[in-house]
Amino acid sequence: MAQKRNNLSPSTRRPFRQPNKAALSQQKKGPFGYLAVLALILLAMSILQGRLATRRLSFDELLAYIKQGKVERLTIGDTEITGRFRRDATVDGYKPGSDFKVNFKPEIGKERLNEVLADPNTAPHYEFEQERFWLIFFMNYIFPMLVIAGLIYFLFVRNLRAGPGGILMSFGRSRHRLHSNDSPQVTFKDVAGIDEAKEEVAEIIEFLKNPQKFQRLGGRIPRGVLLVGPPGCGKTLLAKAIAGEADVPFFSISGSDFVEMFVGVGASRVRDLFKQAKEHSPCIIFLDEIDAIGRKRGASFVGGGHDEREQTLNAILVEMDGFDSSDQVIVIAATNRADILDHALTRPGRFDRQVVVPLPDIKGRLEILKVHAKKVKLGPDVDLERLARATPMFSGADLAAIINEAALAATMANKDYIEMVDLEEARDKVRWGRAKKSRVIDQKEKEITAYHEAAHALVQCLLPDADPLHKVSIIPRGPMGGATFALPEKDRTLFTKKYCMALLQVCFAGRIAEGMIFEDISSGAQSDIEQATRIAKQMVLTWGMSERLGPISYGPDLGVKEAVYALPFEKDYSDKTAEQIDQEIRHLIEQAYNSATQLLLANRDKLEALARALLKYETLDAVDVKTIISGGTIDRPTVTDLLAAERAKAGSPGTSS
Repeated sequence: MAQKRNNLSPSTRRPFRQPNKAALSQQKKGPFGYLAVLALILLAMSILQGRLATRRLSFDELLAYIKQGKVERLTIGDTEITGRFRRDATVDGYKPGSDFKVNFKPEIGKERLNEVLADPNTAPHYEFEQERFWLIFFMNYIFPMLVIAGLIYFLFVRNLRAGPGGILMSFGRSRHRLHSNDSPQVTFKDVAGIDEAKEEVAEIIEFLKNPQKFQRLGGRIPRGVLLVGPPGCGKTLLAKAIAGEADVPFFSISGSDFVEMFVGVGASRVRDLFKQAKEHSPCIIFLDEIDAIGRKRGASFVGGGHDEREQTLNAILVEMDGFDSSDQVIVIAATNRADILDHALTRPGRFDRQVVVPLPDIKGRLEILKVHAKKVKLGPDVDLERLARATPMFSGADLAAIINEAALAATMANKDYIEMVDLEEARDKVRWGRAKKSRVIDQKEKEITAYHEAAHALVQCLLPDADPLHKVSIIPRGPMGGATFALPEKDRTLFTKKYCMALLQVCFAGRIAEGMIFEDISSGAQSDIEQATRIAKQMVLTWGMSERLGPISYGPDLGVKEAVYALPFEKDYSDKTAEQIDQEIRHLIEQAYNSATQLLLANRDKLEALARALLKYETLDAVDVKTIISGGTIDRPTVTDLLAAERAKAGSPGTSS
């Protein structure tokens, strides 16, 4: 039920990388798998030996037990007799029903044994069997030799084949993915909406193609390029496009792949990565999410300067500083937190160039939509330019998700192509969640929501400094009971004070309407209040829009504290100034609240007309809202009317009995 603005953080969607044989060959098993196999083998040996290990009797003891009727059965071989005691027999030192063995020499004891077995009262069941010679020979000699040979193979032969460090150190090797020239290439044709970034990296492509051109005048190409931008803006795609345009190998690895629980593993993987990259030069190394290992070094709450992350960072610094002018290796890194990177990493000579990959503007969004729209079938009513206008602050990944969600929705509706309504629904779904059309809402709650959203829409239409209205709906979507959607005419890079005050009035309009109509307020204005408070704080603390405090910034000063680990609740102003800041924030909010109240009181009839239309149609677009505000009426069937017509049409044919 809250008024939603265009300030959501976009999500990141990384493309799936298909590893090739070269990449798979780098991923060797560590020693723990082999140790586990060895433990299982030893366990199996102990179990088999326990089963085969039985007690031995003397021949005279065997004859005595047979005469006493304590033996249940015998198996007589050439050199050995095996047997089992009766379960009801009591034998000192033996469990009832246990097995035993007896050494047997037929030439000496055969006659005595036959005499004992001739007595039918005590003779057990017996049978003659050939000696299990091969089984005993295998378990006593062959099997231990196989185990020893296997250990020698895994610990020595395979260890030598694995190179320096062997298998026991193979987990210290780099886990990068190598995209060679044989794999499908990504080029600048696949990258849209970031033309300035593509122009800035064009000289890197030229250097990889023709390094002699730069060496002629003594110029040195940047060794590292840092791509900075919000998630989902195409940093990874741009790096792959650079490799595709230059037609060179592309080593890709994430910052988190360097760090393990073992100290020194990350540094070892860094050295291995750069070693292999130099062997494949000219090439590109792409370090994604480098902030995982590139944070500022110094005192912290979790450890000193010898933790695994800092050792990995030190290894990267050393490797990047060790490039020769002849090394045709370009390191590209991507992050959305450039402010927390160590200065030694971003100094000239390492990552000496930062390329900003921002959220696309309206032109860039249109180009991105066209790239993704080539893969689907669009209907004649689709207007990609209108969709680009309606998606401010959307990243490239969000726009790709809109096209995909629209294609899925059109497929589920058995349509032949994607219509504009599918794209608009997909946009709302990506930003605010799926519409809950089947949710049963109490009539009283529905009325509160209708007046709440009608007030948002009315104030947004009446204020000239606010963004144009797109549509208003009381259909629940995500955590909201309803929503009012704006359609900015352009991308805003500057926020004027009049525009901010208009936003505050639109935010508070829903809460004011609830108190005006129902003489009560609800929790539906929670996100409105949060958004208004955030805007007012920005106006006072950062943008200097307070007449009382003047053009002074009271926000966090990262330029002064960038080398200091300050607590988040520290501030650089006095308690008296903090009290004045609170008063100014309250003053701006109260000023906007009072202005919105007067505007709604003067247009109460329009508010009630909009609320009634929302209760009837549930969703109104900008044309409908302007028609109602100007005193007109909407003449179109409601959803209930359409459903009733369909039921009547289905039941109209007569039935014969």
